[in-house]
Amino acid sequence: MTRIYFNAALAASLCCGFVFAAEHAQIPNGPGKPVFERMCSRCHELSVVTSLRRTQPEWQATVNDMVRRGASGSDEDIQAVVAYLTAHFGRTAPVGERTSQPRRVIVVDPTAKQIPGNTDWSMFGHDPGAMRYSPLALITTANVKQLARVWTYHTGEPGGVFQMTPLVVNGTMYITTPSQKVVALEPETGRALWSYDPHVKHGRGGRGVSYWPGDGTIPPRILLPTLDGRLIALNAKTGKPAAGFGDNGELNLRTGFADNYPEAEYSVTSPPAIYKNLAIFGPALQEGPSHGPSGDPRAIDIRTGKLVWRFHVLPRPGEPGDDTWGPNGWKDRSGPSTWGFITVDVARGLVFIPVGNPADSFYGADRKGKNLYANSVVALDANTGKLRWHYQMVHHDTFDDDIAAPPALIDVVQNGKRIPAVADVTKTGLLFILDRMTGKPIFGVEERPVAQSDVPGEQSWPTQPFPLKPPPLARNSITESELSKLSPESERFCKELLAKYPNHGPYTPYNLEGSSVFPSAIGGPNWGGVSFDPHLDYIFVNVSDIGSIGRMAKTPADAKAIHGEPPMPYRNVNGYARFVDQNHYPCNQPPWGELLAVNAGTGDIAWRSTLGSFEELDAKGIPQTGTPSLGGSIVTAGGLVFIGATNDLRFRAFDSRTGKQLWVTKIDASANTTPVTYLGRDGKQYVVIAAGGSGHISSVGRGDDVADSVIAFALP
Repeated sequence: MTRIYFNAALAASLCCGFVFAAEHAQIPNGPGKPVFERMCSRCHELSVVTSLRRTQPEWQATVNDMVRRGASGSDEDIQAVVAYLTAHFGRTAPVGERTSQPRRVIVVDPTAKQIPGNTDWSMFGHDPGAMRYSPLALITTANVKQLARVWTYHTGEPGGVFQMTPLVVNGTMYITTPSQKVVALEPETGRALWSYDPHVKHGRGGRGVSYWPGDGTIPPRILLPTLDGRLIALNAKTGKPAAGFGDNGELNLRTGFADNYPEAEYSVTSPPAIYKNLAIFGPALQEGPSHGPSGDPRAIDIRTGKLVWRFHVLPRPGEPGDDTWGPNGWKDRSGPSTWGFITVDVARGLVFIPVGNPADSFYGADRKGKNLYANSVVALDANTGKLRWHYQMVHHDTFDDDIAAPPALIDVVQNGKRIPAVADVTKTGLLFILDRMTGKPIFGVEERPVAQSDVPGEQSWPTQPFPLKPPPLARNSITESELSKLSPESERFCKELLAKYPNHGPYTPYNLEGSSVFPSAIGGPNWGGVSFDPHLDYIFVNVSDIGSIGRMAKTPADAKAIHGEPPMPYRNVNGYARFVDQNHYPCNQPPWGELLAVNAGTGDIAWRSTLGSFEELDAKGIPQTGTPSLGGSIVTAGGLVFIGATNDLRFRAFDSRTGKQLWVTKIDASANTTPVTYLGRDGKQYVVIAAGGSGHISSVGRGDDVADSVIAFALP
C-alpha cells in the first residue's frame, strides 16, 4: 500500500508540503481527532504547528486523493477527518486569489525529483552566475506548440511596474506584487499559501525576492528589498518576520549611506545575491542632481543583519581611481548606483557587480574624467569586498547608459581550452565577453573616437570602447535614408524630427542644438541581460532598436530644488522622449526589436530573429516589425528560448539552435520581466511569467495594456 502521511495537515511527501511540522506542538482537541489519529498515525508522528491552511473544499479534495492512494476509513471517518482539518487548519480564500481555471488537485509523481537550484528556480538567474539555463527537457521543440495556460494568479494590483521574477524552491513559489507584498503560492496550482505586506511608503515595482536555504540552525529565509530603503527577512515557511535579523526582521538601509540626504531616493530594486551567509546588494539612486547618497554595494550577514563589508564604487581620496573625477568631483556625490543584478562565482569566491552611471545622468562638467567605477563591471572578493579587477564599458557617461544587466558567468571554449568568462551587455548594444579571472576582453576591444559635447564646461571623453567581437547588437546611429517609411506622413514627420534632433553616430551626446541618440536610454539591451546554453555555447540577448531625443539647456534661475538639492547648471529637456513618429512608432526602419544568439566560442552572431509585432500594423500589411522589449530570456535543455519582454502582449518560445519562433500566445498584458521554469511535484514542467503591462516602454506603439497576472503554462 502506498504510504501516506497525515500530520494534522497532510504535510508530507505525498501531501505536497501543504503544511509543515514543528517540534513540541500539540494536536488540538476536537470532534474527529481520534479518527484523524487512527487513520494517520501509522505513518507519521502527529505533532504539528501549521501556518499554511486550506478551505473545506480543498481539504475534501486532498483527503479524497489520499484515499485513492490507499488511506483506509469509512465514509463517515473521511468526513470526520475533513471536518477536523477544516475546523482547526482551515482558511478563507484571500481576496487577491482568483484563478481563471477550476481548482486543480495535485497528484504527486513519486518519480519527480525536485532539486533546489536545478529543477527548481531558486534565484533570479536560476544559478548564482545567472546563466538562466534549466536542465528540464519535458517541453521540447517537438511539443511546445501544445503548451497551454493551467493557472493564473491575480495580485489585485493592476498597473504600475511589474518586473518581478518568481522563485520556486522546495514546493513553494515566492512572488512580489507591485506594492511589494510577498506572496507564497503552490507552484502547481497558483493557490495562495501566505502573504506578507511590508507597507512600503512610496514607489511601486521591485524585481522579486531572494531565498537563503538556512544554515542548519536558522531555517530558510526570504529576503525582500524595498523601494523605501529597507531589507526585510521572512521565515520562508510562514512568511513571518525573521527573529534575530535586524530590528524585528528588518534593516533600515539608509543608515550610514543616506543620512545627510533625507529627501533623496534610496531604493533597492533588485533582489540580493546570496553567497554563503551573505546577502550582497546595492541601491538605486537619483538620476540628478549630483549631490546625494552613496551608491556603495554592501554585504550583510543574513543571520543577524550586521554589515560585513562595503565597497566604494566612488573612490575616496587615496584609493585607486580617485583621480578620475576631477578636483573634488567625488565629494558628496550621489552614486554611482548599483541597482542591477549581482552574480557570484561560488567556487572562486568572487562577486560581480554591474555599476550604474554617475549623477547627474546628462551633465558631467563637475566630474571631469573617466569616472571610475561608474559604468563598469567590478569583480570583488565575495568574503571581504576587496577589489580584484574592474572593466569600464562607458567612459564619462552623459547618456544614462548605466550597466545594470547581470554579469553572466559562462565558459568560452577556444581551441579545446575552456576559459571562465563574464558576459555582460550595455544599453549601447555592445556585448563584452571578459576573462573572469582578469577582466581582460577575450576578443579584444578598441577605443574609437566619438562625437563631443557642446555644453559649456562639459568635457566628453574622446573615445569609447568597442568590442572587436561580437559586432554591435543594436542600432547605434541613424541617417535620413534609414528613416521609417510606414507612410508618407510618417516619413515626413521623422525627417523633420531628425533635422531638429540630428545624430552624429555612436555615443552622440545631448547637445544644445538637440540630438537623437541610438540606442535610447532603455536600450539596446537593458537589465534583462542574457541567457546562456552551456551545451550550444550560445549567448541569447534581446535588444530594442529605438532612439531617444533630447536637448541640453541652461537651467532657469528660479528652478526648484530636486531631492532637497539645487539643480544642475544645465538640464536635458525631454531627455527620455522616444524618437517616434506621430503615431508613436519608431522613426527608424524596422526591425524595432530582435532576439539574437551569439556563439561564445567565436564571437560571431549565430542567428537573429525579429522579436515582436504590432497587431494594427500586421493588419495593414506591415508584419513582423519587432517591438521594444524590457526583461530577459531563459533557455532550456529542451532546445527552447522562452521570452516575454515585448510590448505586444505576447509570450514566445524560439528554437535555440535556429532562432525559429515555434510558439506564441497572447497573454493578459505585456510581460516586462523574465520567465522561469521548474518541475512540479506532479512531474510536470511549468513555465511561468508575470504580466503587468508595457511600463517603461509604453510610449512606443501601443501602451494601454495593464494587468495583475502571474501566468503558468504546462503541457496537457
